[in-house]
Amino acid sequence: MDEVKPWYLSKTIWSALVSVGATCGAMFGVPVDAGSQAALTEAILQAVSAVAGIVAILGRVGATSRIG
Repeated sequence: MDEVKPWYLSKTIWSALVSVGATCGAMFGVPVDAGSQAALTEAILQAVSAVAGIVAILGRVGATSRIG
């Protein structure tokens, strides 16, 4: 495992956060099944990846120096 990626692109991190959120939701009477948790995790990860890509593009467009 030599690949390095930012924490916010980790499926494990997002799965854990969704799991914690689903548990908290269940405490307040909002049941979330395992299938919904998996779909929510995937949707969040795709959204985070898209936002990261947009931020990278905007960063490059706003840069004041050339890539060498």
